[in-house]
Amino acid sequence: MDRGLLILLVVLVNAVVLVLGGLVTHLAYRAYRRTHGRELGLFTLGFGLLTLGFAVGGTLHQLLGADLLTGVLAQSLLSALGLATLVYSLYVRLPKEPTTAPA
Repeated sequence: MDRGLLILLVVLVNAVVLVLGGLVTHLAYRAYRRTHGRELGLFTLGFGLLTLGFAVGGTLHQLLGADLLTGVLAQSLLSALGLATLVYSLYVRLPKEPTTAPA
């Protein structure tokens, strides 16, 4: 396959991932704002970090001229941090926030 076409396909697929990841992050944030659930807040953060990893990795390599492995490392680090946050948000039971009793 032609290298230029391959680069274009990678950029297009990453753009789709960014749009879809941004949409999921936005919807999770709206749910968090509605419910104020800590788990949803952490889920939003995790998905945001995961999506940010794609943006940072591609930006470092394509736009800033960093080495390919540097871009891949940045993407992998942010993705790992995002996935760890997602696992934490789905696995760990956080204590309920105290509610104030009516006076």
